[in-house]
Amino acid sequence: MEQDFNIHLISGIFIVAGILHFIFPKVYLRIMPRYIPYPEAMVFWSGVFEILGGAGFFFTFSRAFSAYGLILLLVAVFPANIDMFRQAYKKRGVTLFTLATLLRLPVQFWLMFWVYASAGLM
Repeated sequence: MEQDFNIHLISGIFIVAGILHFIFPKVYLRIMPRYIPYPEAMVFWSGVFEILGGAGFFFTFSRAFSAYGLILLLVAVFPANIDMFRQAYKKRGVTLFTLATLLRLPVQFWLMFWVYASAGLM
C-alpha cells in the first residue's frame, strides 16, 4: 500500500514538474547556470525527460529504467541547484530564500534515494 502511494506520488511529482517546464519556461531559464549551452533546449529536454520518467515510473515493466533515468536527471540538474544557491547568497546574503536553496541540495540526494528505493532496486 505504501509502495503504491510512493510510486504514484513520485510519478505525479515528476510529471507535474516536467509540465511546468512548458508552462513557465522563463522560471527555469532564470535559474539555468550561464555556463550551460543552449539553455532553452535544456529546459525543454529536462521537462520532456521528467514527464517520461514520471510516466515510466508508474508502470512495473519500465519502473527500474525510469528510476535510473530520473536519478541521472537529478544528478544532471544538481549543478543548477548549486548555482542557484551561490547566486542567491551572492545577491541577497543569508535570507529565507537563500537557506531554502541551500536545503534543496541535500533534498536532491534524498529524492535520488526515494526514487531508487521506491522502484524496488534495493
